[in-house]
Amino acid sequence: MGTGVELRSAVATDRAGRDTNEDSAWAADGLYVVADGMGGHEAGEVASRVAIEAVSVLAGAEPTVEDAAEVLREAHRRVRELPSGGDRRPGTTLTGVAVTSRDGEPCWLVLNVGDSRTYRMVGGILEQLTQDHSEVAELVAEGLLAVEDAAHHPRRHVVTRVLGGGSSTVEPDLWLFPVSPGDRMVACSDGLTDVLPDVRVQAVLRAEPDARDAAERLVREALAAGAQDNVTVVVVDALTVTRADDAADTA
Repeated sequence: MGTGVELRSAVATDRAGRDTNEDSAWAADGLYVVADGMGGHEAGEVASRVAIEAVSVLAGAEPTVEDAAEVLREAHRRVRELPSGGDRRPGTTLTGVAVTSRDGEPCWLVLNVGDSRTYRMVGGILEQLTQDHSEVAELVAEGLLAVEDAAHHPRRHVVTRVLGGGSSTVEPDLWLFPVSPGDRMVACSDGLTDVLPDVRVQAVLRAEPDARDAAERLVREALAAGAQDNVTVVVVDALTVTRADDAADTA
């Protein structure tokens, strides 16, 4: 007996006035992720694309946590092998979810490296599932910086974990959450969250029941709010969920 989840997803992106769009995304076959590249002219664009290509093997695979960790280590290795695009080594964040199962129960497997974010909305309430890997987030966690000051801190974009970059290893965050009908998952680059507070993101997601409308409106609102960085949003909705026990009862 298997598990099944009926999903509807959409991607929206905009370079927001930048010369190139260094974000990449994948939203199909049970994998919904965003990567935000960095490292100088064109290097970030290549880094995010290479990372997305590497993790695309998780699509349709119902991966374990160990599978995902190994794939992210491979993505890290591939990005580190890229030639430098300037004075910084290419690197990229990566965040999002893969659909999997555990003990017959469908699950979201959340993946995160860097300061792009994955959220879950349940019953109209938005929750940030990932923790930013950034200097400012660490200061807040240690009680050395107030949350309200973090958005304007001069080092808010200094990322402490990336795929690629200068570190020889990577420590991804990985979590499993059960899938329920009505779940709405959102993965986004920091071009969105730099300019739209969570309360506004929540309001848009409540107002737009269609995944595509929601993703596109979030990007539009980020641009209207003065986004200076590439903005990418993936929205995926769980419409129905069939568990192993349900399938057995039906049979």
